[in-house]
Amino acid sequence: MKSPARRPRLAVIVANGITGDSRVQKTAVAAARDGWDVTLIGRSDTKQVQRSRMGPIEVIRVPVTSEFVKSVKSRKAHPLRGAVTQFRIHDQAALNRYRASYRAWVRQTSAETTWSEPPRRALLKAALRARRAVHRLRVRAFKWEQRRTPKDRVPVRDWRLDWPQLVDLDLAFGPVIEELKPDVIHANDATMIVTAARSAARLRASGHRCAWLYDAHEYVRGVEWPNPRQACAIPAAEAEFIGRADAVVTVSTELAELLKDDHKLSRLPLVVGNSPVREVIGSGAVRSSVREVCGLDPQVPLMVYSGWLGPERGVDAVIDGLPELPGVHLALVCSRVTPLLEELLATAATLGVRDRIHLVPYVAPHEVADYLSSADIGLTPFRRVPNCEVSLPTKVSEYLQAGLPLVTSDVRVIKAYVEEKGLGEVFTWDDPTSFVAAASRALKGRRELAERITEAVLKELSWEHQSAGLLELYRTLSKKTPPVSRADVPWTLQESPGAERMGANSGKAGAPVWNTLGSTRVKLGVGPANYAGQGAAFAQALSQANPDVSVEVVMNQRVDTFDYPADVYVDAARLGDLDVQLQQVKRVVGRYTHMIVDAFMPVFGGLNGDTVAGDLAALRKARIKVALLSHGSDIRHPARHLERHEYSLFRDAPEGVAKKLQDKAEVNRRTADECGLPLYVTTPDLLDDLPTAKWAPLVVDVASWATDEPVMVRKRPIVLHAPSKRWTKGTDRIMPVLTELHDKGVIDFRLAEGIPWAEMQALVKESDVVLDQFTTGSYGTFAVEAMAAGRPVIGYISDAVQATTHGALPIVSATPDTLHEVLGSLIDDRDEAASIGRASVEFARTYHDGHWTAQVLSGFLK
Repeated sequence: MKSPARRPRLAVIVANGITGDSRVQKTAVAAARDGWDVTLIGRSDTKQVQRSRMGPIEVIRVPVTSEFVKSVKSRKAHPLRGAVTQFRIHDQAALNRYRASYRAWVRQTSAETTWSEPPRRALLKAALRARRAVHRLRVRAFKWEQRRTPKDRVPVRDWRLDWPQLVDLDLAFGPVIEELKPDVIHANDATMIVTAARSAARLRASGHRCAWLYDAHEYVRGVEWPNPRQACAIPAAEAEFIGRADAVVTVSTELAELLKDDHKLSRLPLVVGNSPVREVIGSGAVRSSVREVCGLDPQVPLMVYSGWLGPERGVDAVIDGLPELPGVHLALVCSRVTPLLEELLATAATLGVRDRIHLVPYVAPHEVADYLSSADIGLTPFRRVPNCEVSLPTKVSEYLQAGLPLVTSDVRVIKAYVEEKGLGEVFTWDDPTSFVAAASRALKGRRELAERITEAVLKELSWEHQSAGLLELYRTLSKKTPPVSRADVPWTLQESPGAERMGANSGKAGAPVWNTLGSTRVKLGVGPANYAGQGAAFAQALSQANPDVSVEVVMNQRVDTFDYPADVYVDAARLGDLDVQLQQVKRVVGRYTHMIVDAFMPVFGGLNGDTVAGDLAALRKARIKVALLSHGSDIRHPARHLERHEYSLFRDAPEGVAKKLQDKAEVNRRTADECGLPLYVTTPDLLDDLPTAKWAPLVVDVASWATDEPVMVRKRPIVLHAPSKRWTKGTDRIMPVLTELHDKGVIDFRLAEGIPWAEMQALVKESDVVLDQFTTGSYGTFAVEAMAAGRPVIGYISDAVQATTHGALPIVSATPDTLHEVLGSLIDDRDEAASIGRASVEFARTYHDGHWTAQVLSGFLK
């Protein structure tokens, strides 16, 4: 049976934060409904990668640095002159350091002149005069150069130097796109054209077929850019790369013709107007209307302006005309208060119309038409600037889908459309009197104008109609057809926090601790339990032993678990959500060649059940080689453990826990017996429950735990016990002994509970003796860490565990009944205790530094 075809991948990229960009979001949703595997990539507002979801759509926001911008700014306009005038003094901070160094030298040298003999005193005074002259010259030269360097550099006609922000965007977005390996890249706006072109070219060079399209949202040559260098750079970047795009898309026929003529394109760009999704209009999803937010009765005339407020948007003409429209109110749908908005409101107050202007908030893109529908007319009072003349703005479609006639200025495209269809009134853009007349006519004839908003108009101005050509273009460019469409994906998708967050695989100086999943022969997934950070420790050991192994460590995280190192943290509370389950499938299938599944946990959340057993068939079909790794309670059988051990932890387990763990152990044992997969255990006692497994010892960073602090030199030795859960360690059984010895002054007993893993190391290193567990017959990660620190460890060790380690295990065995005697003997024979500490370090290095474990697992990774 053939596996289903992979959905073609689409990367929709935009240089903004995505939120509020309705065209970009609707593009992603339309493609997801068509069956594409969509990733929406935007800019993070933090220094971290931000991940979230819009249903099946992965949303990634990447941080963008300004390193290239800084490098360009640091370049001298005249490098040869600068080398002379500012030699080794690059900026004001460097000048301040130079001055401080000079003043320190002057104070030292001038003081020495009073202590020195006459011949040396004369030399020192000459040196003071000479260096003072040099210092003055250098400071003057620096200040002269600063005055000669213009604060606002003129364009140099190289977009990389005029607007280096484009390069920083490419450095941030490019690696994310190339790791994704999309079949199509959809670049929104000119700020993404460089990145799309370079990423597609690099992917093609690596052998991956990738097409890209440029979506021109505006006429960049007609934008009134705030910076002359930006005004030069953005059009230049567009001109350099637009011809290399596999296709060009834009928002209007007029803009398409301009782009074709300006850049000598062989084909007219595809026109995809930014219209609302008609399917959701009138669904009742919107919770309020602009009229309700304004607090106005139905009979009060209400005009609405929706969207960005810029000087070119002409809202000032509307406010200037309001005094001549008595009783008419204006709703401004805006996202925030800006200086321009404050200026407009101040003008309104001066004109005496401030009480008739209402600020109302944004709503989700799919709610806009219903939200606006309670108004009477929609406004597009744009000024006649080039960029406003060439397209039908989104708000026109939104107004008409809301059933609102239009009052528009005489900008070319909107005027032609409104007059052709008879959908509103037109006024002269810089004439408030003309606006008043047009608004009066529109309000008076509102019903007749609204009747001209026909079915044909609404269909044409719907996103369903507009995006159809775009979806066909994706298929043409990629030569791929999605296997199954996803009509179940709603247009009303809302972004939700991601169930996954990325971890920091980094050690000292930020270097990766293990080989990050990449282009190696073995691509290994480890998880999703990562108990005590052992998944991460295994990853490091395997990476160090074999450079041809790269690893991704996954950890299902609950609110009560520590942040052990991992590449990916998955919210355990959301493993029952279908979108989270599918997210896990996407992350695993097609990326891993091997997988070590620990604790018998399911890999795909709850998609196929509560254990890994349900996922094995899918992993097998995906040709992923799987091994199962047991840590303890996932396979330890309580009834049999009670038979073997007098002080078994299950004698003290809370009510119902032993039964629950026994059911789990029996299910997992059946899985282990029937799956035929390689089996491993991290502690040797588990071989009693899983005799066909191999012992892959716990891995600890032995070197980081090493310390020169001696043991047992204090008169009152420090004895440390750190239970994660008291009943699992036998804490309450040993507390009477430890309390007695502490109260008598024999030991300084310290009980560490709820201490973060990162803080435990210091506690262990300052102790003299560490007490592990007295209930399982074996030892865990904490005991290994204590041994690595050279601390004698006391715990209950079974004969079987001693046999597995060939009698080399230096842990001093004790039960709750014998602890008083055993601890007393260590205190009495301190040389022996120190000797046990040294043997403990050697044992940790032999079995638990990762080499032994990597050797055990090497057969599986072949």
